[in-house]
Amino acid sequence: MPRETLTREQIVRAAVELLDSKGIEGLSMRRLGNRLNSAATAVYWHVKSKDDLLVLAADAVWAEIELPDLDEVTWRTAATTMATDLYAMIVRHPWLVPAMSTHLLYGPGKARHDDHLLAVYQAAGFTGRDAEQAMKTVFTFVLGTALGVASEAAWKARLRRTGGDETEEVRSMVARATEIAMRFPRLRAHSADDEPAPTPDQDLEFGLRTILNGLRAELSDRQS
Repeated sequence: MPRETLTREQIVRAAVELLDSKGIEGLSMRRLGNRLNSAATAVYWHVKSKDDLLVLAADAVWAEIELPDLDEVTWRTAATTMATDLYAMIVRHPWLVPAMSTHLLYGPGKARHDDHLLAVYQAAGFTGRDAEQAMKTVFTFVLGTALGVASEAAWKARLRRTGGDETEEVRSMVARATEIAMRFPRLRAHSADDEPAPTPDQDLEFGLRTILNGLRAELSDRQS
């Protein structure tokens, strides 16, 4: 595809797809050019470097998060919807969290999300810096919950790319973790519980409910 027919939007979309399948270490202008049926030099006409491309791709995925209409739903429903969408987005793009640790990622996509999220907590009754702290509390919890799932997905994808035996690696890792946990009395007793462990989605639901209940209680205390 010659450079005249390429657009930045096409390049960024292809970069996201490449990052999803290959991870950050698999992103290169050559691979991207191959995916677009174009020379890598044509990509450079639109994006200056691999780092710039990663920043653009990271900002683009924030558009996947729904912005609920606050005239139609309660603040709590809007907060839950955006938190759940954020979690799903990070899990779909496990490269995003590692990118956050190496690049300053802030653009129109992230700003769009943050602006609406601030409106959600202002609609709840928080004002000034308190609204910012409320949204950060929920955001940090969701990011931490998604981190474990995204890290596991990235680890498994790397194993597949390198030809590792995913089943054997998981079995070996679980065995090592179990052996270590057995040295500690509370972990040993907990592991003997036959009740199934909660799924990541259940962890997310429990945590969100607990935090939003706490924020609602905080508002009630202030208004009493």
